[in-house]
Amino acid sequence: MAGAGVAGGSRDRAGAVGPQGRAAEQSPRVADMSSVASYESLVHAVSGAVGSMTAMTVFFPLDTARLRLQVDEKRKSKTTPAVLLEIIKEEGLLAPYRGWFPVISSLCCSNFVYFYTFNSLKALWVKGQHSTTGKDLVLGVVAGVVNVLLTTPLWVVNTRLKLQGAKFRNEDIVPTNYRGIIDAFHQIIRDEGVLALWNGTFPSLLLVFNPAIQFMFYEGFKRKLLKKQLQLTSLDAFVIGAIAKAVATTLTYPLQTVQSILRHCGEIVREIVLPLFQFGRHRLNPENRTLGSLRNVLYLLQQRVRRFGLVGLYKGLEAKLLQTVLTAALMFLVYEKLTAATFTVMGLKHSRKH
Repeated sequence: MAGAGVAGGSRDRAGAVGPQGRAAEQSPRVADMSSVASYESLVHAVSGAVGSMTAMTVFFPLDTARLRLQVDEKRKSKTTPAVLLEIIKEEGLLAPYRGWFPVISSLCCSNFVYFYTFNSLKALWVKGQHSTTGKDLVLGVVAGVVNVLLTTPLWVVNTRLKLQGAKFRNEDIVPTNYRGIIDAFHQIIRDEGVLALWNGTFPSLLLVFNPAIQFMFYEGFKRKLLKKQLQLTSLDAFVIGAIAKAVATTLTYPLQTVQSILRHCGEIVREIVLPLFQFGRHRLNPENRTLGSLRNVLYLLQQRVRRFGLVGLYKGLEAKLLQTVLTAALMFLVYEKLTAATFTVMGLKHSRKH
């Protein structure tokens, strides 16, 4: 790590402290800053972003099916293949890739922020020692909170763009008409106010446990494997990435459904959140409007259970698991290989212990 050796050897043989010695006395703060702004953290962030973009592109149609199952409650088809066939038949061959660019753009920014924050904080806290399961969970939660607060507007916009032009079974869903990412930002701010860009922030903050749990399991499995071998194989990264994501997704899926609804509530789900509206389709209760308060989250969960039973909380889980597990597995595979290759090419030793 840059600045790691600043503190050593700064005193002369007589024990006096020279200019270099005074610099050494300030080295902890310098070392901390260098950990946050290190090249190693940047490599992790770029590798994580590239891995997620690659994986999402490959499995994007599965995410399209998952979103339709979550939001369009009157759709009769309940399985991923059936929904995809319906979408292709009714909307065209490329319809499963509708909204690809805004999703990929958001995902790139989101994973860059998450991986950079996670690895920078890990460098500060772990300081070259072995991490623990508890530390991984805490780091994951903090990185998730930073990520949510910075990137929620991108996800609100991409959710709406992804559903634009879709043929819904629910007649109460109001169609949107955005010409692109910039126009979507402009219309949302103009019609609903700038704070509408943070719709669904509260459930998103609760959902920081999803990547936190995922990273906790992934890093834990990784540490166990690296005790027996020098590095992860492609199969190792794929399998432990898949297992970690499957556990995290299953535990947090009901909140993910609420998150998808709240992100789009300004336009398409009046029937579901109508009691929360006061004046027209965009006027939510002022105290609840932006963040999707705990009251809103509990209300939506309650309505979901009343309509569909407990099974309704997991509507679309099959599509979500299929998409998210495969995507996470491929993401971790690309991430590990790209990170290792970059450190090798640049002649850097991956010094941070897991």
